Amino acid sequence: MSVPIRTLALRARATVSVLGTQTTNAKHEALQAIADSLMHHIPFLLQENERDLHEGRQNGLSPSLLDRLALTPARIEAMSEGIRTVIALPDPIGEIVHTMLRPNGLFIRQLRVPLGLIGMIYESRPNVTIDAIALCLKTGNAVLLRGGTAAHHSNVALVKLVHDALSSTPLPSDAVQLVTDGDRHAIDDMLRLTGVIDCVIPRGGAALIDHCVRHAHVPIIETGAGICHTYVDASADVEMAMAIACNAKVQRPSVCNAMETLLVHETFAKLHLPHLVETFQTHGVTLRGDPQAMQLVPGLSLATSENFATEYNDLILNIRVVANLEEALAHIATYGTRHSECIVTQDELHAQRFLSTVDAAVVYHNASTRFTDGFEFGFGAEIGISTQKLHARGPMGLPALTSTKYVVHGDGHIRT
Repeated sequence: MSVPIRTLALRARATVSVLGTQTTNAKHEALQAIADSLMHHIPFLLQENERDLHEGRQNGLSPSLLDRLALTPARIEAMSEGIRTVIALPDPIGEIVHTMLRPNGLFIRQLRVPLGLIGMIYESRPNVTIDAIALCLKTGNAVLLRGGTAAHHSNVALVKLVHDALSSTPLPSDAVQLVTDGDRHAIDDMLRLTGVIDCVIPRGGAALIDHCVRHAHVPIIETGAGICHTYVDASADVEMAMAIACNAKVQRPSVCNAMETLLVHETFAKLHLPHLVETFQTHGVTLRGDPQAMQLVPGLSLATSENFATEYNDLILNIRVVANLEEALAHIATYGTRHSECIVTQDELHAQRFLSTVDAAVVYHNASTRFTDGFEFGFGAEIGISTQKLHARGPMGLPALTSTKYVVHGDGHIRT
């Protein structure tokens, strides 16, 4: 029988004061123990992950969702390496953000402090479990995890290894709690834990994030769905454009920073769109086009407004031919989710116009959207990619899991 959500949250909450006073060395000792445990228990993790994959296949999960769910020795090693990268990063807790010596003699310091208890609500990727744990423990935060039901066995196994590893370190094992109740009401229970959970971070598809935003009673950091675009301008280098667009779609289509719609300037499209389409088709991509794209490449199915508003997370791609940069910008403003957007161009003025105009957490010039990732940004891991503008935006590493407080030193000061 599942432990009540509030009970799990209170267990984690009870460790917050202890975590906030741990030394950097103590936190690193705990993280190292977790990283080592993952490497020592690869067969066990693969065994438990196969249980999830077997159930997923029986339940008809798509190949892309099964890919998100799957663990391999290489992915487990990458999870362990991500923890070691987090260890190597500076500890933000206690960092002096700002100091002031006031005319009246008061000395004021602004310091980074943990947020407290973080609730993580996420879907099928088991690596998120380890990323969240590593980032939270490094920043002195406790964490209450609610992973997707598709990854139940994998997440239980991962948290068991974490608890076992922490038992021989200064950090309390109760700092990490996993919600095993797969019912949707468990999410709502978490979202109502005002005064217990300090912040909830949902990570997953648009439906999950929208649900959390609409029902949260606790502070929430919105991590958005990824309807990402690549705009190929008229002056784009042909080989570069093809390489970037192909990478953005096919390198790992199941993730949120994969491209869902390719926008192509009509001048470029008339010369090169058939070759682009052929390249995508060799990678098994199902293509949908607007009427102009369909005219240039007969055989494409029609891309509707609903298609342009869909995050596929699969080998499916929309193509739209646009008359100019302004039309591309208007399309992104209409359908984008403020995640990651790219322009491929040799025109510096067009590049600057795109980078300054597009409202997204990350904008790219001549680089694939697939780089929107905590590891690629040097954060070791990420707890999510924030598409909102308050507190944190983009890949969320260690500093994004902190708040600040002011420490004021006086000498008998009183206000008159």
